[in-house]
Amino acid sequence: MTLSKSILLLPFLLVACKTNTMQKEMAKPYEAEDKYLWLEEVEGPKALQFAKEENKKTLDHFKKNPLFKTLENDIRKILLAKDRVPGVSLKNGELYNFWQDEKHVRGLWRKTTLESYKTAQPKWDVIIDVDALAKKDGENWVWKGASTLPPHHDRALVYLSRGGKDAVVVREFDMKTKQFIKGGFELPEEKSDVSWKDEKTVLVGTNFGPDSMTNSGYPRIVKEWKRGTSLSEAKTKIEGVKEDMSVYGYTQFTPEGTYTFFTKRVGFYEGVDWYELPDGSRVEIPMPHDAEFNGVFKNQFLYLLRSDLGGFKEGSLVALPVDKVGLGKNAHKFLQLIFAPTQTRFLQGVSSSKNYLFLYTIDNVLSKIVKASFEGEKWKLENVELGGNGMAYVTSTEDESDTYLAQYVDFLTPFSTFVGNAADPQNKLELIKKSPERFNPQGLKITRHLATSKDGTKIPYFMVAKENIKLDGKNPTLQYGYGGFEAAMQPGYLGSIGKVWLERGGVYVLTNLRGGGEFGPAWHKAVLKENRYKVYEDNIAISEDLIARGVTAPQHLGISGRSNGGLLTGATFTQRPDLYSAVIVGVPLLDMLRYHKLLAGASWMDEYGNPDDPKMREAILKYSPYQKVNAETKYPEVFFMTSTKDDRVHPGHARKMVAKMREQGHPIFYYENMEGGHAGNANIEQSILWNTLEYTYLWEKLK
Repeated sequence: MTLSKSILLLPFLLVACKTNTMQKEMAKPYEAEDKYLWLEEVEGPKALQFAKEENKKTLDHFKKNPLFKTLENDIRKILLAKDRVPGVSLKNGELYNFWQDEKHVRGLWRKTTLESYKTAQPKWDVIIDVDALAKKDGENWVWKGASTLPPHHDRALVYLSRGGKDAVVVREFDMKTKQFIKGGFELPEEKSDVSWKDEKTVLVGTNFGPDSMTNSGYPRIVKEWKRGTSLSEAKTKIEGVKEDMSVYGYTQFTPEGTYTFFTKRVGFYEGVDWYELPDGSRVEIPMPHDAEFNGVFKNQFLYLLRSDLGGFKEGSLVALPVDKVGLGKNAHKFLQLIFAPTQTRFLQGVSSSKNYLFLYTIDNVLSKIVKASFEGEKWKLENVELGGNGMAYVTSTEDESDTYLAQYVDFLTPFSTFVGNAADPQNKLELIKKSPERFNPQGLKITRHLATSKDGTKIPYFMVAKENIKLDGKNPTLQYGYGGFEAAMQPGYLGSIGKVWLERGGVYVLTNLRGGGEFGPAWHKAVLKENRYKVYEDNIAISEDLIARGVTAPQHLGISGRSNGGLLTGATFTQRPDLYSAVIVGVPLLDMLRYHKLLAGASWMDEYGNPDDPKMREAILKYSPYQKVNAETKYPEVFFMTSTKDDRVHPGHARKMVAKMREQGHPIFYYENMEGGHAGNANIEQSILWNTLEYTYLWEKLK
């Protein structure tokens, strides 16, 4: 079982802050002068017409470029290649996969056996055909996953989105009959959180009616819902306040027993965890609120520390015996160290098999596999060697066995899938699938460099380019970054990028900016709130380093980023427009004075700060792209991309920026997919178009 931050933090959850009368008065003048507030009406007729007109301009322009069709064909061949290797996950000894192709653009949820998967042509058992289901229901369903009930996995809670939104419809499914269960657990479209407690019970957080959601629109009440009863009869288990980020409950099924937990997220990086006792009461787990819960293993609660605790350093993974929880803070004397960070080695996440833990470690930005076992009251760690100078990680485990799946990949090496037995003392791995190459890696070289940010901090980055690259400042260069939310930017196979960019002579740069998780909690904390501006200084420093080394020049340099990375590129080009000729701003935050009032924005105040606070407002105004852009400055012809169905980062950010820049006389491109959610795309055809537009634009601007 994998218990990573993406699961336990429920990453689409939000936090909100009380807005007092003074703060409301403070916001009025800004809102009164914002003439583009009408573009925040997500599906307002006028706003949609604006998007459609901009889309037409952009599509008409790029489809006339002779390169568009060539790039589209190359990307299509890769994304729809018949020899693609299906990514799989373990469940009850079988391998599950979600697959999309030209016949199934919405996708198939299917499974096979391990032995069949090892063959050249595995035999797949289709569980749900999303395309057929969408046609039958008259809905534009987008697959959002399913949660099966351990240990037999014969029931599932299936999550379906209309058009790709985070909000989902939940329906119970019988894995044996392959039918949705009439009268089973079912919820209408909401940003719900539903999880199994047992075959007859689920824990549910959803919109129960007035005042049942946080200020950001997510559950603040968790109820226990029994089969055969109406949702209105469900029993309240825990209740938060509207100012909380969210409240949720979940159950972990282990070989030693079943454990139910309730969590109240009071901020993106802080929460309170409770453990349910056999009598139905609950006890708070006595750990710091900024420590990240990583599940239970061998009757011990696992926590990743974000700050020092006694003799344990921030970034350490510690274990607390379940039977010591009732001791309160006195339980800390029973904490055991599993993993301690070094200056370059940190923990990203944890997964468990029946008898072992697998630690997702990051060592000087690269991932390594560490196996942990609990033997005689002590923890033993050993490295599982796999691959070379790239990414080795465990992709799937299950609590019912010690079988696990692992992969290796780097920029130039497509992923290979291995199977292993955690009980093997030799830690041998069997190669079972190897993905074909999608571009020619010959003559390409991966190098690593350090740029010096404005405050003197050394910022690493990867560069992939021709081995014999001429440092004459003429190389088209794409610089990609994120820099936030503890998300580490690490090597992955470049696939389409390799084909349409590297093979054609482009240079690819992946940045490791502060704010990410590349170097532990301190790397992230260094740029929170009032220090946010340092992320943009890091990004600019890398651009300047590429230019100083002769790799490229402003007329050949482009930057790209999505979501928080879209804010990164937006803030970077408005501060240093002289450095770039191409800028891709994807599904971005841009109006940082109103981000906390739009959709999921309020949850991110732990990252960016509260704009209603006068000091934070002053700090935010130093970089907020929507406020910073002006008519007097000459900017590159920026490409903004977003999605109407993005119910996480509001499409109004991109729309308003485009409208404002148009009014100021700046040339720009804009594309808004009418579906897709925060990922930008709802199906594989939309992904092909999105990627083709990006690279046609980059070549047009940087060649």
